Amino acid sequence: MSWRAQVVTLYPEMFPGPLGHSLAGRALEEGRWALQTLQLRDFAEGRHRNVDDTPSGGGPGMVLRVDVLAKAVDAARAASPLAPVLALTPRGPRLTQKRVRELAAGPGVTLLCGRFEGFDERIFAGRGVEPVALGDFILSGGEVAAIALLDACVRLLNGVMGAASSGDEESFESGLLEYPHYTRPAVWEGHGIPEVLTSGDHGKIEAWRKRKAIEDTRLWRPDLLTDES
Repeated sequence: MSWRAQVVTLYPEMFPGPLGHSLAGRALEEGRWALQTLQLRDFAEGRHRNVDDTPSGGGPGMVLRVDVLAKAVDAARAASPLAPVLALTPRGPRLTQKRVRELAAGPGVTLLCGRFEGFDERIFAGRGVEPVALGDFILSGGEVAAIALLDACVRLLNGVMGAASSGDEESFESGLLEYPHYTRPAVWEGHGIPEVLTSGDHGKIEAWRKRKAIEDTRLWRPDLLTDES
C-alpha cells in the first residue's frame, strides 16, 4: 500500500504542481505515493458555499469556519483513518526533519491549507488537528507550505532516492547543517577547493567535514547546537 497524502484546499489546481516533477513526480507515477485533493468549498452549505466568516471580536480579514473544516477533516479521516491531520499555519511549531521522518514512516498525512486570517481555533481541539509552520514568515496560503512538506516526506520513501544513504548526511539529519560541497573546476575565479578534499585521505576528509558542519552551524544556526555538538 502506497503512502497516501490528502490536501484540503480552496485551490486544488495547485497540486501536484512541483510534486509532479523530478523525484516526487516519478515516484507518483510509479505509485510509491498517492495524492488526493479535497476542495474545502465542497463541504460548505448554502447557495454561495461560504467557507469563511468575519472574526469574532472584530478585526480585519476573514476566518475559515470550524464547521466546514470539521466536515472536510471527517471525510479525509474516513478515507485514511490512520493518517495524522496537520494544519499549515504560522501559529504552529516549526516543522523539523525529525517530524518529517515520522510522517514519512507512517501511512501518509492529511494537510489543511490555511487561507485569509487562518483557522477557527476550535478545529485543533475539536478534531485533534496538529498545527505546524514551515518557518517564521507568512505566506498567502498553506498550499506552498503543503507542497514543501510533502516533498520533504516523499523523498524519504523507499525507492525514491537513488541511493538509500543519500539523505543520511544532509542538513538537520544529525542536528547540524551539512558540510560545504565542492566540485570541478579545481579553481574558479581564484577560489580553490580545500586541499584536504583532494588528498585522498578519507579519515582527514571525514574530520574536516565534521568540523566544518559544526563551524557553519555555529555561524548560521546556533539554535541547533547542543552541549554535545
